[in-house]
Amino acid sequence: MNQAETGLDLAIDTATMGFRYGAGVRGPEPEFRTLDTIRPSLRDPHCSGPSPVYSIAMDVRREEDEDDLKARFLLFGVVVYAAGRLGKEPVRSQGHVHAIAPHSGWSPPELFEIWEGTAIVYAQEFTTDDPGRCIAVAARPGEKVVVPPGWAHAVINAETESRMVFGAWCDRQYGFEYSGVRAHGGLAFFPLVAADGTIGWVANDRYRAVGLDQRRSRDYPELGLDPVAPIYEQYCRTPESVGWIAQPQRVVELWPRFEP
Repeated sequence: MNQAETGLDLAIDTATMGFRYGAGVRGPEPEFRTLDTIRPSLRDPHCSGPSPVYSIAMDVRREEDEDDLKARFLLFGVVVYAAGRLGKEPVRSQGHVHAIAPHSGWSPPELFEIWEGTAIVYAQEFTTDDPGRCIAVAARPGEKVVVPPGWAHAVINAETESRMVFGAWCDRQYGFEYSGVRAHGGLAFFPLVAADGTIGWVANDRYRAVGLDQRRSRDYPELGLDPVAPIYEQYCRTPESVGWIAQPQRVVELWPRFEP
């Protein structure tokens, strides 16, 4: 993982799951999500597994971008997932919906870019009894996934023997809403690790039965994303190329039919 792949001069501290920032790059000390934190959304809340499950640093940026990012309500996050399993599940986040951002009045979308390992971004349209469209997107290094406004989602480490690292653009006024997911004991599908190490899925029977669409990551020309350049570099070259993250109303016509 290098600057050509991430758009930023930073490195992962393997021993601590922390971050080392290079010259001109700033970011906070990481927050660590423990296994106990995410137990309520797991298929087996009493399982064993690595803890911390993942580390996250929000507001990683070049010094020269600080004022502009604040003005645009943009925030860049970096996340490292541990290797291993959570019982029979792969290492993953607990799943949430983005809270309404006061400045826009929208539950913001999010743009993920995988840097190391293989991820599955799972997203479902609603957290009511009918979860609507349910989509699981597999992504490898350099590939991007967009979760549209208002969708519940979780990120999964698809390779249990190695860590997974990604970066993400989100709204600076971010917040997480867990109530609908926790009321159903998790998302509409649980990922399970098969004997051969592949990821399968089992439905959560607290939701109405629906199908799961599994797919590979795709390009997003409708959002003006460069399929090759790192997403932080895209911001540096053309800040408006990621402006829809904090201002999703700019492309309001896309969202009703949009899928990750």
